[in-house]
Amino acid sequence: MSHDDFPTDDPAVVTCGLPYANGDLHIGHLRTYVGGDVYSRALERLGQETAFVSGSDMHGTPVAVNAEQAGVSPEQFALDWHEQYAATFPEFNVEFDNYGHTHDETNTAVTQQLVRDLDEAGHLYEKEIMVAYDPVDDQYLPDRYVEGTCPYCGEHARGDECDEGCQRHLEPGEVEDPESTITGNPAEYRERTHKFFAVSEFADYLSDFLDRLEGTSNARNQPREWIEQGLQDWCITRDMDWGIDLPGENPQDLVLYVWVDAPIEYISSTKQYTERVGAETFDWEAAWNEGASDDHPEGGEIVHVIGRDIIQHHTIFWPAMLEATGHTEPRAVMASGFVTLGGKGFSTSRDRAVWADEYLDEGFHPDPLRYYLATNGGFQQDVDFSWEKFRDRVNTELVGTVGNFLYRSLLFAHRNYDEAPIADATSEEVAERIDEAITDFEAAVNDYSVREVGDAVTDLARFGNEYIQRSEPWKLVDDDPEEAAQVIHDCVAVAKAIAVLFEPIAPQKAERLWEQLGEDGSVHEVTVEAAREGPTGDLAEPTELFAQIEDERVEALNEKLEARVKAAEADEGGEADDESGTADDTDTDDTDTDMTDIEPLSDDRISFDDFQELDIRIGRIETAEAIEGADDLLRLSVDLGAETRTIVAGLKQLHDVDDLPETKVVVLANMEKAELFGVESNGMVLAAGEEADLLTTYEDAGPGTKVK
Repeated sequence: MSHDDFPTDDPAVVTCGLPYANGDLHIGHLRTYVGGDVYSRALERLGQETAFVSGSDMHGTPVAVNAEQAGVSPEQFALDWHEQYAATFPEFNVEFDNYGHTHDETNTAVTQQLVRDLDEAGHLYEKEIMVAYDPVDDQYLPDRYVEGTCPYCGEHARGDECDEGCQRHLEPGEVEDPESTITGNPAEYRERTHKFFAVSEFADYLSDFLDRLEGTSNARNQPREWIEQGLQDWCITRDMDWGIDLPGENPQDLVLYVWVDAPIEYISSTKQYTERVGAETFDWEAAWNEGASDDHPEGGEIVHVIGRDIIQHHTIFWPAMLEATGHTEPRAVMASGFVTLGGKGFSTSRDRAVWADEYLDEGFHPDPLRYYLATNGGFQQDVDFSWEKFRDRVNTELVGTVGNFLYRSLLFAHRNYDEAPIADATSEEVAERIDEAITDFEAAVNDYSVREVGDAVTDLARFGNEYIQRSEPWKLVDDDPEEAAQVIHDCVAVAKAIAVLFEPIAPQKAERLWEQLGEDGSVHEVTVEAAREGPTGDLAEPTELFAQIEDERVEALNEKLEARVKAAEADEGGEADDESGTADDTDTDDTDTDMTDIEPLSDDRISFDDFQELDIRIGRIETAEAIEGADDLLRLSVDLGAETRTIVAGLKQLHDVDDLPETKVVVLANMEKAELFGVESNGMVLAAGEEADLLTTYEDAGPGTKVK
């Protein structure tokens, strides 16, 4: 792993968190998989050797429980879902180089060998622990077979996670007041011998690892709290039949915890890819094993694209396992935010979701949804989907900006020239603008921003619209045909650059545009250098790439959704569990991760005079530094125009501290002063949501400007 800017000489592996083989996919799940596919394709456009892999997570208690309810074996139950996922992803142009599953022979062998390596290196030990047991049903209760109270925050907890409170990972025996989810019987704790991985030995390594980890800031900042609190060793075995057997002597017939074999599937899936295409095309060992290749002594560039609910597993447990066994550590972790639906969490029990197959059955093309999921907010921010918002983004940006420029330019060119209008070269202005778009694209890849990959294209299309409008080639055709040819050549050159740079976001539409341009080869095989080459082919008669979504269509879709929700509520007596729309909520040993609905608007009103009493100003952060002894707090120096103030804010775990200086923020300036950890705070920085999404300005309001 180099940490040099992409492209590098080392092979890259982009992975997506494994979907849990336990239920239908909805568009919330798709956010991570689309993001991973966009990022993998963007790396390839830069010329980076890349493998894009994933697989289905087959093990764990939810599969066993639901298989029993369905009257089939866990293996058959999980395989049915695996096959459905393998068929669904390509329908959204999510094209994995290899898509395996955790129960296949490859992953079983790789997992057991890695566990043996951990044991032989002295990182595993046995320990007597208390395990929940149902005395009436006479069986042990691993993970989601038990529920009760979280010992840390007092909220409801299921198995290995405090799902309704602090979200903390829970070891066997920690849940208080345990009950069996199978029978409802009170459970008791009994002593059992289990295997543990000594994660605590790697605290210093993991702290340094997070310092050099790239990707989204939440993936770097969130795990630091767990390290600071003191890492607990990790129980890697479970009392159940479904899973990969613990290798070696195993008198209690234990299986490995699902979170042992799930990430190892990343290695196994890459290995399967190499076995299919040959090491000359992609060498899995050079990517994953440090020292396995003289050409790549430090391994490859490993990038994990996940949901934010599984950050802990990918930044604590997984890198510790890799370090302990001589494998390549991740270069980057990109952790996505959740997807909500019309401001509320997805609810599978209420059928309150836009299902993946439903989207396609409605006749929508996959690429507009890819664009919406990839570009609607930063990757780590929550995204709210509604049919109205989807319509607006499609009609305004895809139809009105990108599609409008492409169709008007290529149609004019096709009608006025027998082939692509070839001037001596692309004009200096347009060539520079294409270079700027390529630079933006490259920067987006190295900033791990799929949104900015898309923005590079829409910004270039906006330029194209402005350029053709002010150049008015329709007036030049008769008066100055040479200048008209230059303008149209420039416009077709911009269209070709759009085809190349838009391929990661909208691969099918980019392929169709490439064909309309008459270019040779496949747009999926070229690099960004092709965007600089200018048009070379014979232009086909263009058709419009994107279709307008009418208001009546949105109304019908909303009515259909509302009817489904009411029917589901009636079936279950009006009760429902609102669930996360995270792209990876099925990647954990959960059926789903609960997510509270957006808080309702308050009925309590304030007067305009009361509002006028609030002195809300624009500020600019000058410096940011941690406060000693405080896990979350930062001391900010904020320029408010008339003066610079010290403000204490709980941003440490949620933002990269080094990125905060020069950030414009919104400040409640007449907040009462307060002393926190010995520091007087003189104001309050405003932010939205649990992830502290900082409020800022759209344009150029300077420090001290009052918010009215």
